[in-house]
Amino acid sequence: MSRIGKMPVEIPAGVEIKVDGSNTVSVKGPKGELQEKISKLVNVELKDGVLLVTRRGDDKDARSAHGLSRTLIANMVTGVTAGFERKLQINGVGYRAEKKGDALVLSLGYSHPVELTDPEGISTETPTPTEIRVRGISKALVGNYAAIVRAWRPPEPYKGKGIRYENEVIRRKEGKAGKK
Repeated sequence: MSRIGKMPVEIPAGVEIKVDGSNTVSVKGPKGELQEKISKLVNVELKDGVLLVTRRGDDKDARSAHGLSRTLIANMVTGVTAGFERKLQINGVGYRAEKKGDALVLSLGYSHPVELTDPEGISTETPTPTEIRVRGISKALVGNYAAIVRAWRPPEPYKGKGIRYENEVIRRKEGKAGKK
C-alpha cells in the first residue's frame, strides 16, 4: 500500500470538492477553482469531510497512480486555500527585473529586454529589482512558469550569475587560475 496514497485528504471549511463518474475531480475554494482528470486505476470517494483515494488493482501502474492521484488532489486543495509561490533571485551586474502591466521585463545582458506576459492564473511581482515572485493556485503552472523565467539565464558555476531559485545552491568552480 502506498504510504502517501492511503492518507486521507482533509477538506478545510470553504472548500467544495466534486467527483464525477469519469474520475474528474473539481475543487472550488476562496482563491479559485481547479479541475484534474484522475487515473481510472484509482477510486476517489468523499466520506465524512475527507477524501479517500483507493486503487482498483495491485499491478504496477495502479500502485504508481495511487500516490500520484492523492498528491494531485491534496495540491489542488492547498492551491485554492493558500496558493503557491516560487521565489527567484537574480545575480549579476546589470541584471534586473521589473513589472510593466501584466508583463515581466527582464534585463539579462542581452541586446534587448526580455518581455514575458503572465499566463492566465499566474501573477508575478518584483519587490526588488533582483527578486521575482511567481504566484498562483496551480502548483504545476507556478513551477513551470518559474522554470521558463529561469531558463532565460540559468546560473553559471564560475561567477554565479543568472536567475536561480531562492534556496537553490550553485556549486561554484574554480576558473583557469585555480589549475596548478
